[in-house]
Amino acid sequence: MGESILSGTVFAAGISVGPAILPGIFPLAPLLAFNPFTEPVGVIHYMIVGAVMFTAGVVCMALKRNALGVLMGIELVLNGANINFIAFSSPYLRGDGAPTLGLDGQLIALFVILLAAAEAAVALAITLNFYNNHATVDIDRADDLKG
Repeated sequence: MGESILSGTVFAAGISVGPAILPGIFPLAPLLAFNPFTEPVGVIHYMIVGAVMFTAGVVCMALKRNALGVLMGIELVLNGANINFIAFSSPYLRGDGAPTLGLDGQLIALFVILLAAAEAAVALAITLNFYNNHATVDIDRADDLKG
């Protein structure tokens, strides 16, 4: 059951496919031999989680018509970017003689967290003001400044 795709796989029909057959029919077989669920946690795992969070935030911002949903999407995008900043500052990606403290990604992430807190406070104040004036937080009804 724990065999990789290159060492031979037995399918439901009982047909065994060995490594001599796979590279001819399926040239991407070596790429599928890497299973991120069985490898130790590394930089690629953090990058995958960051990319999923970033994509979920973009989808949330694009699909939500509620101001609070859009704000949640913005926070997901910022947190996905933070995870990638920290993953890129990993010592595994740095050169041997690089003159750095190794805190570059963490410092950028800290700055983004501070920026996100300020953005959330201002955006929530604007949303509450809009709700007091219109009794809704639907962003499609925000047309007061149209001339």
